[in-house]
Amino acid sequence: MSRLRLGMAGGGEGAFIGAVHRMAAALDGDWELVAGAFSTDGGRNTRTGALLGLDPQRVYPTLDALIAHEITLPADQRIDALAVVTPNHLHAPMAIAALDAGFHVFCEKPMAMSVVEAEAIAAAAKASGRHFALAFTYSGYPMIEEARARVERGDFGAIRLVQVEYLQGWLSQPIDTDGNKQAEWRTDPARAGLGGCLGDIGTHAFQLAEHVSGLSVKSVSADLTTHVEGRRLDDDVSALLRFESGARGVLKASQVAAGEENGLRLRIHGERGGLDWSQMEPNTLTLRWLDRPTEIVRTGGPGMLDATATLVRTPAGHPEGYIEAFANLYRAFASAIRGDGNDRWFPGVTDGLRTMRFIEAVIANAASDQKWTSVNPGENE
Repeated sequence: MSRLRLGMAGGGEGAFIGAVHRMAAALDGDWELVAGAFSTDGGRNTRTGALLGLDPQRVYPTLDALIAHEITLPADQRIDALAVVTPNHLHAPMAIAALDAGFHVFCEKPMAMSVVEAEAIAAAAKASGRHFALAFTYSGYPMIEEARARVERGDFGAIRLVQVEYLQGWLSQPIDTDGNKQAEWRTDPARAGLGGCLGDIGTHAFQLAEHVSGLSVKSVSADLTTHVEGRRLDDDVSALLRFESGARGVLKASQVAAGEENGLRLRIHGERGGLDWSQMEPNTLTLRWLDRPTEIVRTGGPGMLDATATLVRTPAGHPEGYIEAFANLYRAFASAIRGDGNDRWFPGVTDGLRTMRFIEAVIANAASDQKWTSVNPGENE
């Protein structure tokens, strides 16, 4: 089966997430990077294309130039999909332009700068008939799929409690004012959007909580804090969650938890037991029961569900991690484009809209005296 052709917007020399997308897309042989508009800096753009071994004629100065030329190429040569790996303010215009031109889109999160922009992307995806994927990477881990499937089949009974936390410490000091480009744009409202920590990692926590529990958050009661003096966006988030089912939840996200690396942890409890998963030890899923001993399920080991095993690439004891989880999303995206009948799930429009509504609900609640704010438009608590 021939590889699908990928173009990339952003992700130039020195950018972290663009390189991650390229590694993930290449891992299973489903994708070949053939074109890109990597940077508005001409030299950086050219160097990136050369480093990646691309045809110089397909290293474009802008996304508009990329689209204008790619659509003139024969169908078996032009890109099939565009990866948007830019700061948040470019997600909507770039995704919509690519969808309107007939290309599938794999976009970094959060989906956009606002719910209005996210809805415009959703409309463009529907009108074009093209697929839209979002880089909620952690939902690609095999043990997250194992957890989701066990909740869905009712192993723990009715879900009562959902606790998710995502703790980082890299913004504990004002590095956003000291020349750190990754920190600089993430704390700039013009490029990051309404939320800082909230949009950057709070959305990961929220998406994972809803995806694994299978439940929808109805309303939030939240607190947003900016601990570093002079910072323009939040760097610390706390939220109580009420789910439509009656379950209750707690979400904590912080980028000023000094000493923390990438501390994403999810715990879900039902009537009969619960689960515990940590991104820092992603190959282990802990199951705790009311009436029997605790179980440990390991990636690739005995006891995994058959559906989960298809996400594993190596024998048990050979650790898989972040790149492999990301690659699972690119593999599912490729399957959907090819229509090969595998029906693998990947995060998309629904996840994007839900997380954008979560951002706006948290911001509205934190700025008001209202105890609870609905995540669903048109509803009042």
